[in-house]
Amino acid sequence: MRSISPEEVHALDDAVILDVREPHELTQARIDGTLDIPLGELVERLGEVPRDTTVYVICHVGGRSAQATQYLEANGVDAVNISGGILQWYQSGLPVTLGGAS
Repeated sequence: MRSISPEEVHALDDAVILDVREPHELTQARIDGTLDIPLGELVERLGEVPRDTTVYVICHVGGRSAQATQYLEANGVDAVNISGGILQWYQSGLPVTLGGAS
């Protein structure tokens, strides 16, 4: 499984980022423009994941995105795990939209 740092993926033009966190997590902090499919729905929603480009997968700290990346790779998707998740993304000073946690 390949991994990439938040800084490296942010520097890419038109990167497709798949966020596998739960909806309530997205209300707390999110990256604008991501494809949002919770890990628990990934199997049934696999058809929504692009197959014509590399997909960069993110979660909170990197565990769920690693699982999702392995699943996607096994199903023919060129997927790369974003190490450290959105927590590392935020700590690196990269843009996030913060919202009201419920």
